[in-house]
Amino acid sequence: MRLQYFISSAAALFVGAVSVYASSLHASSELRTRQSVFRSQIQNDTCLRYVANSGICETTPGVTQYSGYIDVGTNMSMWFWFFEARSSPETAPFTLWLNGGPGCLSMIGLFQENGPCSVNADGNSTHLNPYRLCLENAVHLRGPVIYIDQPIGTGFSYGTDTVNSTEVASPYVWKAFQILFESKLFSKYASREFIFATESYGGHYGPAFVTYFDEQNALIAKGANQGEPIVVSAMMINNGWYDPLIQNMAYYTFASNAPGYGQLQPDDVLKNISAALNSPNGCVAQQKNCYAAGNSTDSDKICSQADDYCGNNVYAPAIGNRDPYDLRQNSSALFPPEYYVTYLTNPEVMSMIGAESTYQECPDAPYELFVKTGDDARTWLPQLSELANSRLKILIWGYNSVLAMDWYGNETLHNTPLGNITLNGKPIAAVANIDNFTFACVPFPAFQPAAALEIFTQVVNKEPLHSV
Repeated sequence: MRLQYFISSAAALFVGAVSVYASSLHASSELRTRQSVFRSQIQNDTCLRYVANSGICETTPGVTQYSGYIDVGTNMSMWFWFFEARSSPETAPFTLWLNGGPGCLSMIGLFQENGPCSVNADGNSTHLNPYRLCLENAVHLRGPVIYIDQPIGTGFSYGTDTVNSTEVASPYVWKAFQILFESKLFSKYASREFIFATESYGGHYGPAFVTYFDEQNALIAKGANQGEPIVVSAMMINNGWYDPLIQNMAYYTFASNAPGYGQLQPDDVLKNISAALNSPNGCVAQQKNCYAAGNSTDSDKICSQADDYCGNNVYAPAIGNRDPYDLRQNSSALFPPEYYVTYLTNPEVMSMIGAESTYQECPDAPYELFVKTGDDARTWLPQLSELANSRLKILIWGYNSVLAMDWYGNETLHNTPLGNITLNGKPIAAVANIDNFTFACVPFPAFQPAAALEIFTQVVNKEPLHSV
């Protein structure tokens, strides 16, 4: 079962020897003239290759942007797009935004959710987005944001893809930032607070990547590893895919009685979903077998079969022909409209930003590698619980998963009623704050970007979510 991405507004790099495969668009001589290259002295076969201030998307005078590639290995080119804040103090936090999939590009977040621009209906021009993550008039939030397409093969990233699981993906993102912060171009951000923002499959990526970052930081502190510590100060995960067992069961509950909508599917469909969940070899039993298999030799097959069964017999019939991101629409609806797809396939735009491969929004190849290991059917709730226990500042969408977390605030959260917060007197979210941990229920944030930005700002400022 594939989780493409969930729409919300929560919220460099590379190549040593560039070997562009057949489908890639080779950089023109003009592009090579405009490109700058930084070669890592620490990471083997890596470098940063970028175009400065392309004039694409961010058109505010004097505001810096970089786009290009980080080679995280031989023929492994990871696409990035970086935007400086329109007005930034020296201590402004540095934010990473990753979309999910697995295998869906983060340009979705940039152009449809929280980046500095949106593409117009003509597919050939842009306008500034007043709700970007580093909004100029957000007094306390003026930090830079970087969007990265990973794993290799996603979006404009290209080359050899060896990533077949969340765990395998983690070191490559870590290496990308080691190259990034080693360069003079980005070294000034190495000491900034680091905000990890993601969504959808980010429910896997977030706990895994931040845990891996913490492990590497510990090795650096012990002198067992060389590198730049990356200390994540806050993590935000919107509509995350944390625990498949909990979330597959929730599909039936939601389809039976969606708040504000009632029963979404007819009785016979619900009966079939219930049977698929609870039969002796049904979704629940197969998911439990996957969890019990851990990382054993047989776990890939067990987990892959569980994922396939639950996707076909629980998720698909529960959703039916509705848009999974907006129940008011059918599955053919596109919101926000994908004007940016036309924009990113324009050869002139590609040349100006330094893109060398054909744009692919959610290509099959990276995703299929994850399918073979059953990664989608594995849970990252234990790691998320540990991060909550470490008192990391965390903002989560996904109430049932949050209630199931094994952490010191579990009992308090169960006994804390959700309270509404407002923006200019209008309710925008139901929230619960427990120390540094916050759960928020925001009704489809893409429809209320101002609310999503306000929530993001408060989390970055380490504030409990509150009315404004």
